[in-house]
Amino acid sequence: LFPMQVSCLQQNLRRGLAIVGRAVATRSNLPVLQNVKIATEDGMLVLTATNLDIAITTRIGAQVEEEGEITIPARLLTDFVNSLPDERIDIETSVEPLSIGLKCQRFEANINGTDAEEFPPIPTVDEGATIKVDPQVLRETIAYVAFAAATEDSRPVLTGIKVEVNGEDFTFAAADGFRLAVYDGRLTEPLPEPTEFIIPAKTMQEVGRLIGGDDTEVEFTVTSAGTHALFNIGTVEIVSQLMPGSFPNFRSLIPSEHRNRVVVQQSDFMRAVRSASIFARDGSGIVRVQIMGDEQGSGISISSRAEELGDNQGEIDGEVEGEVDDQSRIAFNNKYLSEVLDVLGDGEIAFEITSASSPGVVRSVSKEGYTHVVMPMFVQW
Repeated sequence: LFPMQVSCLQQNLRRGLAIVGRAVATRSNLPVLQNVKIATEDGMLVLTATNLDIAITTRIGAQVEEEGEITIPARLLTDFVNSLPDERIDIETSVEPLSIGLKCQRFEANINGTDAEEFPPIPTVDEGATIKVDPQVLRETIAYVAFAAATEDSRPVLTGIKVEVNGEDFTFAAADGFRLAVYDGRLTEPLPEPTEFIIPAKTMQEVGRLIGGDDTEVEFTVTSAGTHALFNIGTVEIVSQLMPGSFPNFRSLIPSEHRNRVVVQQSDFMRAVRSASIFARDGSGIVRVQIMGDEQGSGISISSRAEELGDNQGEIDGEVEGEVDDQSRIAFNNKYLSEVLDVLGDGEIAFEITSASSPGVVRSVSKEGYTHVVMPMFVQW
C-alpha cells in the first residue's frame, strides 16, 4: 500500500474545504461524519463531507504522485490550512498511525485520520428527471422562497420546499404556518413528465450560496424513486435526501381576491416597518397596518405600541385601490413583514388585504411570479 502523495495550492484547498465544510455534521453519533474525506481521482483532489441529509463533493486541481484516500477531522484540518501562507501544500499519508502530513513552506503538521472505508457511501444519482433552470433564476427563486420554510422540526415537512414541475413551468413553495412564499418560473428546457417532490430548504440554501454571479449551468437531477436529488454546480456536487410526507395544499392559502391593494416603494415601507419594530419588540412583535384613503392622502399608516413604554406611527404614500373603511387594516408580526420586504429589495411593492382576519399578500410589482402570504395577528384596535 503506497501512501497518498499530492500537492495543491493553499487557496484551492482552503476554498474546497470551505465548500464541503457546510455539510460536516456538527453533532453526530457517528464520529466519522465530523471528518472530511480526501481522495484522488483523475489527477484531481476530491473532498467530500456529509451529515447523511446532504453530501457535498468538490474537486480541486492538484499534482497527484500517488493515489489514495483518508478521512480527517474537518475542523482541525480547515483551521490549520486557513492559517497557512498562500503557497503550495504537500500532502502525504502514513499508515502507522493512519495520519496525514501537510507541509507548506516552513510549516508542517500531522493529523490523525481514519480509514476512508468507514466513511458512509454517497448515494449515486445517475438517472432520473433532469431539471434545467437558468442559474440566476434558480438563485433568485431560492432567495425568495427558502427563508419562509420552518426551522424547527415540529412538522418536518414544513422544513422543506415543495417543488412542482410541469412542462416548462416550475413552482417552489415554502411555509412555516405563519407565512407562505410561492415562486412560479420557467425552466430552460421542458420536462417530459410532470414531477413533484419536497427538498430540504437547507439544501436549497446551500445550492443558492454556491451559484455564483456567473452563468455556471446548474444540473438538477431527481431519482426516479424520488429519494434523492443531485445538483451539479461547476466543480461542486451536492446530493440531498428528498423528504417524505405530503405538503399542505398551499394554493388554497393564497387569497383569490382582495378588498384593498396599495402600491408603495419598498424603501419607504421597510423604513416604516423598522421604526415600528423598535416599539414592537416589547409588544409581542405586533405592527398594525392601516390603509389610508381620504383627503389627507392615500397610502399606509404603520404603528406599534408597547404597553409600558410608548407607541409610534409612520405614514407612507401609496396608490390605493378599493374602498377604504374600518376593515382596511391588519396586524402582523414585524419579523414576517420585514423579512419579505428585505428579500424583495428595491422597487415597488404591492400589498393586498381583505380584512383584519384574513391573510395579507405582499408582491413585487416587477416580479410577476412571486406571491408572499402572511397570516394576520389578532389585536384590539
